[in-house]
Amino acid sequence: MTLPRPHKRLLQVACLASLVSAALAQQPGAAVDESRAALAVQQQAAPQSTAVAAQPPATAISLDEAISRARANEPAFAAAVAASRNAALDRSIARSGLLPSVEYHNQYLYTQPVVGPSGTGAGTPAISSNPRFIANNAVHEYMSQGQVNETIGVQQINALGHASAALAVATAELEVAQRGLVASVAGLFYASSVAGRRVGVAERAANEAASLTTLTQQRETAREVAHADVVKAQLQQQQRDRDLSDAKLNAEKARLELAVLLFPDPRTPYTLAVPDAPPPVPARADVEAALARHNPELASALASTHLADLNVFAARAAYLPDLALNYTYGIDAAQFAAKGTDGSRNLGYSASVTLDIPVWDWFATRDRVRQSEISRDLARTVLTNTQRKLIADLEEFYAEAVAAHDQLDSLNLSVTTAAESLRLTRLSYSAGETPILEVVDAENSLTTAELAREDGIVRYQTALANLQLLTGTI
Repeated sequence: MTLPRPHKRLLQVACLASLVSAALAQQPGAAVDESRAALAVQQQAAPQSTAVAAQPPATAISLDEAISRARANEPAFAAAVAASRNAALDRSIARSGLLPSVEYHNQYLYTQPVVGPSGTGAGTPAISSNPRFIANNAVHEYMSQGQVNETIGVQQINALGHASAALAVATAELEVAQRGLVASVAGLFYASSVAGRRVGVAERAANEAASLTTLTQQRETAREVAHADVVKAQLQQQQRDRDLSDAKLNAEKARLELAVLLFPDPRTPYTLAVPDAPPPVPARADVEAALARHNPELASALASTHLADLNVFAARAAYLPDLALNYTYGIDAAQFAAKGTDGSRNLGYSASVTLDIPVWDWFATRDRVRQSEISRDLARTVLTNTQRKLIADLEEFYAEAVAAHDQLDSLNLSVTTAAESLRLTRLSYSAGETPILEVVDAENSLTTAELAREDGIVRYQTALANLQLLTGTI
């Protein structure tokens, strides 16, 4: 019975401890030395058992769970989420600009009084109750007022529409960033999956090469083949061992690249839950209908065009006047009280209406209108190009998915045929009817067919993911 490696290690350590105890028992002070040796052995064995027990189980990760984990860890997607939230707040701020603002204004104003000659003739100057600055009302002036302000103009109305369009653009860009994240995760997910299956292919090929080496050595011992067959088999085995090492390295690299997006520690062990049978290609009519409804690039281009139109309108609105309304209620008096010293009422109100009409700004408004029109023409060009590119991408991705799906059966058949060819060739070589070169060629053909099948599977999975991303179904 073959023991696992950790158990073998523990057994070796136990045997070493017993031998040390037996050897030291024959010397003076053996009891003390034996206890020290036993303690050292226990300290050496403890990390081994702890490492075996503390290793966490591998987490099974599906594609949906990988996408969900990546959304919380990918910085570019987090930036798109932050931009969308800021755009929503900008829209709330612009909506607030259409509503009246209310504030409670409090102020104490002291002005130096006017000093003049006294009327008593004593030569002492008299202090007047009039302020030295004529713009002020009194030496001591108290203001405590509630104010309601409202500005009515095309600029304020257009600001809300501009913020709404910017929010639509940010929302579409967030969807684009999410699709890009999904595309990256799907690519890394399937690449890691196929890298793991390539390790399985490399292991089978290495075992097959080792078996061929053993067979040629047995036949050389029986004087059925020359030593050249052994050399050829050994060369084949060495190459397959190197291929296996490279496959394991590539699988580990692909695993780490995906783990960066999934876990706080990329060294966390995990496995991939990949469906055995990939889904079929969706119908062309369903794909076209989904593309018209859910494509974020098209939604972003449309929102950007609408935003450019609003920018043109906002620039032209600078030619129009603005109407400002103000209503104030409170006190503005020499005493901080509802009534003055003479019994008069200090509380009161005032209202004002202001109409600002633009007259001359040295053609600055005209230039801003021209700038906005140039940006609008660019946005329309981008929209047209986006529409054309989507049509081309639909044709390309759908044709790629159909071709990759149709080749899966052929690739499976090639693997089956190559495996049967290798079996027959080895039987023929064992009977002395076939040279070893044909066996090596058969092994290489099977390995090539298996790798091609893995590449075909990941090609179809990637093509289907690209098609689903284009139509918004993933």
